[in-house]
Amino acid sequence: MMENKVNRENPSQMAEGIAMQRFGESNKPEDERICYDPYAIHFIRPEIIEFGMKHPEEAKAKIEQTERQFLGLSSSIMARVRYFDDFLKKYIDEGLEQLVILGAGYDTRAYRIEKLKKSINVFEMDHPNTQSFKIDKIKEIFGSTPENVIYVPVDFEIENLGQKLFDNEYNSSKKTLFIMEGLIMYIPPRAVAETLSFIVENSCKGSAVIFDYYPKSVVDGTCKLKIGENIRNHLIQLGEPLQFGINEDEIEDFLTQFGFSNIKNVTSESYKKLYFPGKNENRDFCELLNFVHAVNE
Repeated sequence: MMENKVNRENPSQMAEGIAMQRFGESNKPEDERICYDPYAIHFIRPEIIEFGMKHPEEAKAKIEQTERQFLGLSSSIMARVRYFDDFLKKYIDEGLEQLVILGAGYDTRAYRIEKLKKSINVFEMDHPNTQSFKIDKIKEIFGSTPENVIYVPVDFEIENLGQKLFDNEYNSSKKTLFIMEGLIMYIPPRAVAETLSFIVENSCKGSAVIFDYYPKSVVDGTCKLKIGENIRNHLIQLGEPLQFGINEDEIEDFLTQFGFSNIKNVTSESYKKLYFPGKNENRDFCELLNFVHAVNE
């Protein structure tokens, strides 16, 4: 039995892994790639990049081995990046005034989405060990941190999310989008509930939340699919174990109880049809990763 021990002493290895996948996708031809992130490379350790350049065949073999172990997960994660990007851009066009990125990791939306760079305040919330590393990298890339980005260090497991936000000039009367990409599965159910309650109680009507999730079986180890077992065990080994899961048929009732409406669940079949026609139609997907968004009304 693996011990589900959480390791927060160093910057998140999972955040780096996601950056590596965005980097890999960004290097594909423009008519093939699902998302594009020119800054992802900066969040990957130099020795990893150097190994890939010096030993391309070995690096390719490692990538292929990882894909076999987590069949289709990378495509689903790239679809997640694209879907969340598109949802954010839509909300900006509909009058977004404020963006809160919870568990920001190495998210680069504040730096690569042009419409966010001027009048919209972006609050990036994450564990201080990961966030401090990110801030250093942003300064290396741009010379300084953007004026409209507010970095809010927080440990979701033990600290008060709301207090942290209000201490950093969060305005609950502004139309806000809360992005939780690759977050809720890593925090305990109590913290998930507190976060969703805060959003409903401290954002104006028309504000929204978007996040992704795994079913309970992946979290508790009862998933019958090999990839579910592989995901769970890999994250335990990284010291970033899964802590929260919810089944697709429960998600609407779950969000309704907090006061959300206009709930839309996005399955792997949905985002496969949306983003992977033509050259990408044969890419594998992970049916365990779904997205959902909802509105505070």
